[in-house]
Amino acid sequence: MVHDPPVPSRRKHNVSNVVSSRLLNAAPTLIRHSGGKAVKRYFEFFTANIRNKNTRDAYRRALGDFFSWCDDRGFQLVDIEPMVVAAYIEYLGTLYSKPSVKQALAAIRMCFDWLVVGQILPMNPASSVRGPRYVIKRGKTPVLTAEEARQLIESIPVDRVGGLRDRALIAVMIYSFARVGAVVKMKVGDYLQVGKRHSLRLHEKGGKDHEVPAHHKVVEYLDAYLQAVGIGDQIDTPLFRSVQGKGCLLTDRSLSRHDAYRMVRRRASKAGLKHRIGCHTFRATGITAYLENGGSIENAQAIAAHESPRTTKLYDRTNDEIKLDEVERIRI
Repeated sequence: MVHDPPVPSRRKHNVSNVVSSRLLNAAPTLIRHSGGKAVKRYFEFFTANIRNKNTRDAYRRALGDFFSWCDDRGFQLVDIEPMVVAAYIEYLGTLYSKPSVKQALAAIRMCFDWLVVGQILPMNPASSVRGPRYVIKRGKTPVLTAEEARQLIESIPVDRVGGLRDRALIAVMIYSFARVGAVVKMKVGDYLQVGKRHSLRLHEKGGKDHEVPAHHKVVEYLDAYLQAVGIGDQIDTPLFRSVQGKGCLLTDRSLSRHDAYRMVRRRASKAGLKHRIGCHTFRATGITAYLENGGSIENAQAIAAHESPRTTKLYDRTNDEIKLDEVERIRI
């Protein structure tokens, strides 16, 4: 039996047109003027090439600003040369910090690479442009002393589920060196127990699953939290959830990292801490405390899931007091 060829779906064609129209309207003017192929390739750069949402948002802002700057000066996409990119980077240097300028240049360079591979442009005008030199050997994240960390944890009232949750969440960040983004993504099933050993499974940046043994304090605080809220058997649901009703009622929604930051600021203020701390403080605090007690940089790197030991060393504040002692030798 011979079948007639399938008739193209008008609905699919219309949907495609709607999507194309929305992309066209959302693209920077300079990209739109370069044609539909350039618009499609531009948005594929974000959707197909960049998986991390925060990076995607940052690069979208950086590129939007760059192409608007070029458009205001009458440039077309094909007119952009290394001198144009260099002038823009010089201009950014008068407005923003060096790390922000370097991030903007990275976004521009990667986007043009993508356009070149997609045969939109013959060459990348940003490839030869150098950004500002920026070397950092010591991180700026505020670090708590062991006494301050204990003061914070012990100040949290645990007569409500909100307090139990906050104490457990802060402990996980301190004792596992975990990023807040990885902690708030945890499911109940990511708190693992094999025999008497407990561990934490963290979903870190770049799609990496990272398993860390659970410190006995983490086990104590997590067990108290899970027992109080009764979700220990709901392994596919969020571990750290939002609460309502003045911290008495647990919801089904995962706690966001922004809510976690606000919680940390509130708890630190009530604990009387003078530092302006955030969630990343606990990562730096845990690493510093570990190194002060004889831990190695290599093991700290493994626990923190850092790609390079140089990154781990940025969190190391163990030499601060030594440097001060040496300076005090200058007796005049």
